[in-house]
Amino acid sequence: MPGIMGRVLAGADVLLVGLFSANDKEFVAKLDVLAALVNVHGGRVVGRHVQRRGVSRGGAARMTESFSRRTLVSAGKADEIARACRAAQVGIVVFVNPLTTYQRAVLGDMFGCLVISGEDLVGR
Repeated sequence: MPGIMGRVLAGADVLLVGLFSANDKEFVAKLDVLAALVNVHGGRVVGRHVQRRGVSRGGAARMTESFSRRTLVSAGKADEIARACRAAQVGIVVFVNPLTTYQRAVLGDMFGCLVISGEDLVGR
């Protein structure tokens, strides 16, 4: 997989996205690790978008759940990311979070580019 990702990311402008619990104090470090992986594969990080899931939306028990099964993030955040992708002519969006095949397809249509997960960069 790293060989394929190297070809996909080589020279691409990349946007990083992460959904994090409000309790996660390491979210910046996690994005930094993802940015380093993108750079190793030849991509160039042009922006970062973070959605924090706080206690105001249902308590601590729901903090690790996604906002949407369809897009993982909230509708407003997905729209914000889509606008940023168009404005910066982003080629790839990389999520810190794991994504389903369905989420990748929906988000790819919304953003107008390839959408992958950080898991794709480390192989299995």
